[in-house]
Amino acid sequence: MSSKKDFRGIEDFTRDDVSQVFQLARTLKAEARRGQFRPLLGGCSLAMLFEKPSLRTRATFDLGMAQLGGHAIYFTPGEVGLGKRESIPDVGRNLERWFDLVVLRTFAHANVEQLAAHCSKPVINALSDHEHPCQAMSDYFTLGEHLGSFDQARLGYLGDGNNVTHSLLLLGALLGADLRVATPAGYEPDPQVVRRARALHPRGEAGVWIGHDPRECLKGRNAVYTDIWASMGQESEAEQRARAFAAYRLDRSLLAQAEPGAKVMHCLPAHRGEEITDEVIDGPQSIVFDQAENRLHVQKAILIYLHRAFRKD
Repeated sequence: MSSKKDFRGIEDFTRDDVSQVFQLARTLKAEARRGQFRPLLGGCSLAMLFEKPSLRTRATFDLGMAQLGGHAIYFTPGEVGLGKRESIPDVGRNLERWFDLVVLRTFAHANVEQLAAHCSKPVINALSDHEHPCQAMSDYFTLGEHLGSFDQARLGYLGDGNNVTHSLLLLGALLGADLRVATPAGYEPDPQVVRRARALHPRGEAGVWIGHDPRECLKGRNAVYTDIWASMGQESEAEQRARAFAAYRLDRSLLAQAEPGAKVMHCLPAHRGEEITDEVIDGPQSIVFDQAENRLHVQKAILIYLHRAFRKD
């Protein structure tokens, strides 16, 4: 009997799930570096429904399926019209007849939930307004490569309390990382996400600090993370946000508040000179493009893991 497991958000995975995905990703990455690609998803198909543009997400899912011997088909918003041209339940009922896996990159997180509820095949959240779980999986996989142990990770996040922040908090708590987030007043992460992260964290509230002082946030940190100040759909707020976030720009002076050699992270795309300076993102402490590379390996592992769970008797 088949079982269905989705990846709508971080809490769809247990710590053991994450461990297995990371172990598989390490193997796949090592094989890829040797030019070795096994058809672990040979004959499988992936539907990619994107309501938002993407470089990394589209490239890594599409290329990942090709490297695994499968096939991906990309759908633009105009082709599907999710919830407009056709209802989300009907889209799900169609996709399940043709595809083995489904990826959705959308605005409303409710779209992910609804599609997963009406599609019998595994559904993966490739970004919603509430979470970006594939990004966080790649981020912590990358941190593990550089730091060796998740419970030794002391992550300081500067900027908007957005979907990336939510996934970083939830996965970091699951893995036992020490977490700090600093935002301007009014831009904090969702309080419900913060409560869930503290409930998941082995050290409870002590493991998840939320505040407003960027310098305090970075004290003792061995990893520093930032993101753009105005996400897709927030373009009209860009000027207002630029003023509110000015003190959170990650430059050499602010980075100096962290531990010497602290790793610099960004999910990209970066607005250079706004949330991060050239000298920081291109500097020796940056692991930004390691994060981007690892999207490929980690997402391949997620695809395999979910497909195996679905096929498991």
